[in-house]
Amino acid sequence: MTAGIVKITDQDFDRQIKEGGLTLVDFWAEWCGPCRVIAPILEDLAREYAGRLTIAKLNVDENRDIPARFGIRSIPTLLIFKGGARVDQVIGAVPKGVLKSKIDQHL
Repeated sequence: MTAGIVKITDQDFDRQIKEGGLTLVDFWAEWCGPCRVIAPILEDLAREYAGRLTIAKLNVDENRDIPARFGIRSIPTLLIFKGGARVDQVIGAVPKGVLKSKIDQHL
C-alpha cells in the first residue's frame, strides 16, 4: 500500500472512519480494471492532501459486510466520510479534477 493510503477491513472500518477526520474510502477489487485506473489518482491525492484527508482502500472480495451495509453494487465506488458520517460518493473511475472538487467541498 502506498504511503498515505491505509488498508481497512470489515473489522476496523467503523473505528477508522470515526478517527480519520475527512476520509475517502475506495471500494475496490484486484480484478477490477477501472479500480486499477483510479489507483494512481488516489496515490496523487494522498500526497496532495496529506494531513487533511485519509484515503482508505477496502477490498470488496475480502470484506463483504461493509460493502453490503452501504449498498455497494459496482466498483470502484468512493465514499467520503466526515465526522463518521457519509457525506458524498463517486461511482466509477473519474478524472482527478472531479475527485478534487468533491474533496474540496468537504474540507
